[in-house]
Amino acid sequence: MGTSSAALNTVIKRAAAYSAGSAALGIGYASIIERNAFTVRETTMDVLDPGASPLRVLHISDIHMRPGQHLKQAWLRELAQWQPDLVINTGDNLAHPKAVSSVVQALGDLLSVPGLFVFGSNDYFGPRLKNPAKYLYKSDERTHGEPLPWQDLRAAFTERGWQDMTHTRHELEVAGVRIAAAGVDDPHLHRDRYDTIAGMPNPLATLRLGLTHSPEPRVLDRFAEDGYQLVMAGHTHGGQLCLPFYGAIVTNCELDRSRVKGPSRWGSHMQLHVSAGIGTSPFAPMRFFCRPEATLLTLVPARISGQGADAESGDRRPSATAR
Repeated sequence: MGTSSAALNTVIKRAAAYSAGSAALGIGYASIIERNAFTVRETTMDVLDPGASPLRVLHISDIHMRPGQHLKQAWLRELAQWQPDLVINTGDNLAHPKAVSSVVQALGDLLSVPGLFVFGSNDYFGPRLKNPAKYLYKSDERTHGEPLPWQDLRAAFTERGWQDMTHTRHELEVAGVRIAAAGVDDPHLHRDRYDTIAGMPNPLATLRLGLTHSPEPRVLDRFAEDGYQLVMAGHTHGGQLCLPFYGAIVTNCELDRSRVKGPSRWGSHMQLHVSAGIGTSPFAPMRFFCRPEATLLTLVPARISGQGADAESGDRRPSATAR
């Protein structure tokens, strides 16, 4: 009896040690390797009006920059080599009050490319330590960190030619494509005031584009009702910690898990692209099965026959290809 008890204790101890070791390896991988495994995902979306020229759009989001993140900064500086026609930045650039210069220097030559941006909560307020369990249930309770110098970041972006789309409608022509764009302030902080931009965009525009940091369904519905073809958002980090064969555990907003990153369809006439983001909060510096990324979108004319079938069937799958 004593021998059996000792053997059982040995098995339990070995199992506990194995579990602890596996957990340590997983945390190490998620916090050291995958968190810094930056990548550019290429996706084609058929959203433009018929006859339009293709448009290369670089979507960046959720940089969450701190001054000492030299690897991230070096990778960001290389993004200009992809030669996009347009850059879309959907917010959460900062994670430290002294990170503005790091963001501007890292974006470098991209700031010479036509760009549109909106801000997120971590442009206005610094990150705070939170109980991870709070991400597993919905709560309207908000605790803000220290104020961040978003005005300085906005000034740096606009001085280089990027357009702040916060509660603004703006038209521009890029690479022969006429774009009617509009954006809202961060819905995650309930700062969105869609009524300030409400109404149909210019029907003569080849691309009718909406911008928001957090892809809250109430805002997506308004863009769809007004006739926008594509909305671009960030905030979700693609789930950040994902499980094999399951995907994201949470989205950190009201968006469903199936749309946590990449392209999807919202209703019968509008598409959505959610960036998985580039950074993380300094208090949760891990990614698992969700690499940090920028996305190079090639926007091409919509397939009219396919759109008609989608509208009739209610198909909500993305009209996109990725590699």
